[in-house]
Amino acid sequence: MSDALVIGLDVGGTSTRATALTLTGDRVGTGRAGGGNPTSHGAERAAAELLTALREALADLDPARVVAGTIGLAGAGRLLADPAGRAAFDRAWHDAGLRCPYAVYGDALVAYASGSAAPEGTVLIAGTGAITAQVHDLRLDRIADGHGWLLGDTGSGFWLGRESVRRLLADLDAGRAPGALATTVLTKLLGSPEIAARPRDTVDATIQAVTRRPPIELAQLAPLVVDAAHHGDPVATALITEAAAHLAESVSRIRPTGAVTPLVLGGGLLTADTPLATAVRVEITRHWPDAPLRTAGDGAAAAAWLAARDLPEVTDPAALHARLFPIP
Repeated sequence: MSDALVIGLDVGGTSTRATALTLTGDRVGTGRAGGGNPTSHGAERAAAELLTALREALADLDPARVVAGTIGLAGAGRLLADPAGRAAFDRAWHDAGLRCPYAVYGDALVAYASGSAAPEGTVLIAGTGAITAQVHDLRLDRIADGHGWLLGDTGSGFWLGRESVRRLLADLDAGRAPGALATTVLTKLLGSPEIAARPRDTVDATIQAVTRRPPIELAQLAPLVVDAAHHGDPVATALITEAAAHLAESVSRIRPTGAVTPLVLGGGLLTADTPLATAVRVEITRHWPDAPLRTAGDGAAAAAWLAARDLPEVTDPAALHARLFPIP
């Protein structure tokens, strides 16, 4: 089986990515499509994006060479519990020419595997939402937060966006001149930084601008907070500090004090060079000074590695991981 391949998919709300690997770690095919999360887009549309990514990754390959596959996505449990959704994914898999089995894992496990091959550890993800998970024997074990925008996701992009609007409203209520962050948020929401002669009119307009949109769109304000903190705005800096404390606290709910297993940071707010990533690293190092701190990498390649590691032909999964994800 020297020509055998594995394929992995990282399925998100905005994009679907596929990677085909040889069993020695050579990337031989990649594909990309639109958002393929069935919770966000429905099973049929999600399966169509899955098929697009698979066909692109396999365009120059014989699908019969693929002996295993893994799909990583948020809400994996919901897909597995939904016969119609699973059938749609099965059809997409078959229509891509694949006849091997595939496994479905949560995106948190895939994020962890993109940062560490260790069987035990922790992953913290902060993007639009936020979630922490313990990994045991390379399976998700205990989970903290990930409760959604209404009940949790503290420290996430949504949380930062919502809190920035709250600070703006507090300034307007108190008759204070908005600072740099509040002014930027006001302009983003209303198209102008101008405050009405009666500030309550601006308050009402701001509330209407927020409430007539889906709540999750508040996460689109998070980059404004990150940028303002980068430029030293005190309100933004305070929000970043508070968000980092919330994220570290969610880790502490499930990670033992003094643990030395790896801790992987994932999600756009923690994998990019952001003030929040820096603040979270400080918090994590303060709580777990002896733990290796890693950054999540290519989720599709990690999903493919998860598919490969259980094959009898792969005798050293750790070495394969090291080739795919070399530590700087």
